[in-house]
Amino acid sequence: MNNTSTRTYAYIAAVLYAAIIGLSFLFVKMTVTIADPIDVLAHRFALSLIVVSIPVLFGWIKINLRLADLWRIIPLGLLSPVLFFAFQAFGLVTSNSSEAGIIQATTPIFTMLLASIYLKERSSTMQNMFVLLSVAGVIFIFMMKGSSMSLSNFKGIFLLLLSAACFAGYGVLARPLTRKYKPLELTWVTLLVGCVVFNVASLGMHAFNGSMADYIKPLGEPSYLGALAYLAILSTMFSTLLASYALTHLEASRMSVFTNFSTLISIAGGALILHEPVYGYHYIGAVLIIIGVLGTNMSGRRQGLIKKELPN
Repeated sequence: MNNTSTRTYAYIAAVLYAAIIGLSFLFVKMTVTIADPIDVLAHRFALSLIVVSIPVLFGWIKINLRLADLWRIIPLGLLSPVLFFAFQAFGLVTSNSSEAGIIQATTPIFTMLLASIYLKERSSTMQNMFVLLSVAGVIFIFMMKGSSMSLSNFKGIFLLLLSAACFAGYGVLARPLTRKYKPLELTWVTLLVGCVVFNVASLGMHAFNGSMADYIKPLGEPSYLGALAYLAILSTMFSTLLASYALTHLEASRMSVFTNFSTLISIAGGALILHEPVYGYHYIGAVLIIIGVLGTNMSGRRQGLIKKELPN
């Protein structure tokens, strides 16, 4: 497969990743009305791990990982999903979803900074400007919705910033690991970490409260199972595979800007499925985001695949 084809597939993977993540917010809303958020995460990662393990157990796909390899990949799973979701959940206790959306848009900025330090990725001034334009598009949409950043929610904002930094760190740390391990190997280990941590937390919470039956109760709801299937199989397992593949061939900074594209998918999904209104500022913000995403990936002195060796 030539470089042009590989680059095309990497961008397709990045767009699909953004689309799946963008629609996931609709299904998260459906699940948290039925079950506790920590139970949703526990069920989500348990189902993801089961599904991704099926081809491995039947021998269709081989995973060749030693204990040393596991220890090398586990920090990736701790950054995301564990710390990413934990900081996000606790940050939302004292902040609102609009503030979370604005702060999440800063992930590409964190990624550029971390990638320049750890991976020695050098982006051009024009590329940096396009990243900022994409971030501005997301912030513009939330600000026009009447959202604002309140310093009274400083603790929540700080935790949400840590969440965005962890997600950026995940993208940067995954970049060199994709050169050594297969996407499925990285996916399997990170899902295993998420499954263990969130299920221990969920079962521990129910054991402490004497409500063990509540762990299983949501699984009897068909609507919950449907939404959970999307979150577990597409939004968790498949999106992780797509991200790992894209990061094999794209700079972390180029890949991260696609997270802002998911905002457009979320708005479109809300309009088409939930019949939420779409206003003029949504279109303006969308144009800024699209220009920013396209500009980031088309500008810069290094085009296409990154051929230099990455640090081990």
